Amino acid sequence: MSALAKQPKLAAVTAANPQATVVPFSGRQVRKNNLRHVGATALRNVAPPLVVMTLILLVWQTLCSSPDASLPSPLVVWAEAYDLIAFPFFSYGSQDIGLGWRVFVSLQRVAYGFGLAAVAGVLVGAIIGQSVWAMRGLDPIFQVLRTVPPLAWLPLSLAAFQDSNPSAIFVIFITSIWPVIINTAVGVRNIPQDYRNVAEVLRLNQFEFFFKIMLPSAAPYIFTGLRIGVGLSWLAIVAAEMLTGGVGIGFFIWDAWNSSRLPDIIVALAYIGVVGFALDKLVAALGTVITRGASAT
Repeated sequence: MSALAKQPKLAAVTAANPQATVVPFSGRQVRKNNLRHVGATALRNVAPPLVVMTLILLVWQTLCSSPDASLPSPLVVWAEAYDLIAFPFFSYGSQDIGLGWRVFVSLQRVAYGFGLAAVAGVLVGAIIGQSVWAMRGLDPIFQVLRTVPPLAWLPLSLAAFQDSNPSAIFVIFITSIWPVIINTAVGVRNIPQDYRNVAEVLRLNQFEFFFKIMLPSAAPYIFTGLRIGVGLSWLAIVAAEMLTGGVGIGFFIWDAWNSSRLPDIIVALAYIGVVGFALDKLVAALGTVITRGASAT
């Protein structure tokens, strides 16, 4: 028996077109094709932002290169804030620390406040989504409270807690809980009736229904609310730290403004943007894994 006869697919192709030459792909060729595909995908994703960023830097440098410019140019920022850019984790004292450590302090506060908001928001949203009366009674109040700016809560929190750290955590909590509540309630209301019928047939109690039916079905909506909430948390902590002090990234920006260190402020803004982007992608990736790629409709 020939080698071609041992491979039915190749034999069929050759029989259909005797002049065709069929060369099976080797493992090395497949790996090369896969690497080439990955490289092309990475280039498509990375090249456009790099081009846009380069254009922004060029325009910025052109507009701010004159001596009477009110803002520093990129080259000035690089020269005057090089230590903050190149060494984000230096520590020369309680207040003289790198931006990496300051971001870490701010992230700790965000973790506490946003974590509490996530747990409370999911529970309250589930109750509202299950009860029509709770929805009618609480939704107007939530719609009013969610429009209050984060810093408007700060005086009350300072008066209640008498300390800046729990006050900042409370501001994060009260700012980020509303999208979690609202999206969770919408997700619970959109649970298919077939799922509820199955729960009744299986005689699931409320605890089992919550974990086996409600959470998996509403998960895409919940993670949509969590993505919005984590972004609001990061915005709130930066604003709150400007007034409460400490060693967070927000207070660093306010202190740099008082000292007229504009390059330091620009570098800190870049740190804030990168960390906020990373937080959003982290929550989105976690949601994709848990919901297996499902999205809210």
